[in-house]
Amino acid sequence: MSASRRNAAAAEAGAPVQASLRPVTSTGGTTPECRAVSDAEFHASMDRLGGFETYPTIAVAVSGGADSMALIILADRWARQHRGKVVALTVDHGLRAGSRAEAQESHRRLSGRGIECRLLVWRGDKPRTGIQAAARDARYRLMAQWCRRHGVLHLLVAHHREDQAETVLHRLARASGVDGLAGMAAIHELPDIRLLRPCLDLPRDRLRAVLLHHKIDWAEDPSNEDRAYARVRLRGLMPLLASEGMNVAALSGTAHRMAGARAGLDAVMAGFLSTHATFFPEGYSRFNRAAFTAANPEVAHRVLIALLTTLGGNIYPPRQSRLETLCEDMRQPAGEAPWSRAKTLGGCRIVPDGADFLICREAGRCEVLTAPQGASLMWDKRFLVRLPDGAAQSAGLYTIRSLGETGWAAIRRKISDSSADYLPRLVRLALPAIHKRGKIVAVPHLNFYNVGSFGHPDVRFMPLKSATSAGFPVV
Repeated sequence: MSASRRNAAAAEAGAPVQASLRPVTSTGGTTPECRAVSDAEFHASMDRLGGFETYPTIAVAVSGGADSMALIILADRWARQHRGKVVALTVDHGLRAGSRAEAQESHRRLSGRGIECRLLVWRGDKPRTGIQAAARDARYRLMAQWCRRHGVLHLLVAHHREDQAETVLHRLARASGVDGLAGMAAIHELPDIRLLRPCLDLPRDRLRAVLLHHKIDWAEDPSNEDRAYARVRLRGLMPLLASEGMNVAALSGTAHRMAGARAGLDAVMAGFLSTHATFFPEGYSRFNRAAFTAANPEVAHRVLIALLTTLGGNIYPPRQSRLETLCEDMRQPAGEAPWSRAKTLGGCRIVPDGADFLICREAGRCEVLTAPQGASLMWDKRFLVRLPDGAAQSAGLYTIRSLGETGWAAIRRKISDSSADYLPRLVRLALPAIHKRGKIVAVPHLNFYNVGSFGHPDVRFMPLKSATSAGFPVV
């Protein structure tokens, strides 16, 4: 029985399946769609991404599949030419039997070529539903954390032209607008790194031809054939769609054109924010109601998405229908219903406040984290928190949560002046407060410290997603 049939039978029986190793049997074809990606082509793609430091260190997400294995081979050759290096980052999700052994085998092959490899493990309980999305989030989180700890500014992922086409098709089925149909961006800035996709314009077969040319094996992930996933079902429709002219080239071309439209709209949106909005280090924003009402509806919609994702600690915006309803309500004349009270969406509170709107985090939705002294972590996907080392007698675990009504009542009399009164009440409640043994020891934004030899923690507003797509130059 073939490996693919064995995996299918195992899946039907509920047993864990393993990736199969794809042997090298050919050096590839010579047609334009099958020839291996050349160094010159890949170098030109990296040049378009730009912004690399002298002697760069580049992290590459490597699953062991053909696409990521080809990417790191190409990236390694590029880095050596620039007197830098690449590091292969592989995440073991622990979801399949043998996943650790597969990762180690991929690393063995890469180590033999002088490539540094690191294995990252997703620990803890796994969700029973939405496992693909959760695994993706965990993968990017672990790799970004590794990059931050080691001072690496660039993370390469191997999405290619077929992936882009499937993304457009998937979003088209969900009635997406310009943002969705623009597909995946070649450059995506995160707080500490750039997520780069240098292969978006390259066909899958040309990446596999790189491995065939260099005689390198790769693993086949059985989930790529599992029709329980929407992407796999859409992939099965591609031949039929191609016969009607909706082929990979057409879909990826649509993404390219929509990306241009998205960039233009983003520039207008950024101009609105720079002119009519103010961001505060406590993690909230004010913007002018009249300007928002007068703005082009599409621009106003994008402004709202930017604010809700940034201030709410989100990566993805709320549901389109709820966004449209809220945006329409907000553009009603001041003083008219439905703006008698604050609204909530995307983990944020949206409040009419005189000539402005105020948007801040919903305190009850903030996460609760526990960490030892000296730790550096991202709290609520919005604040970078660095806990000081302190003295030995202050060692132990600290908890970071929103201040809330109870916390504010506990420290209000200990604040010597009214310096906190300028903050809107809803903003105060969502401030990060550091606790130990059930008591608040620091609220840095209120200049409240009751920490003794523990020292002063450093807390900075650094949301996971920025409000605009500003560049990430490296000098």
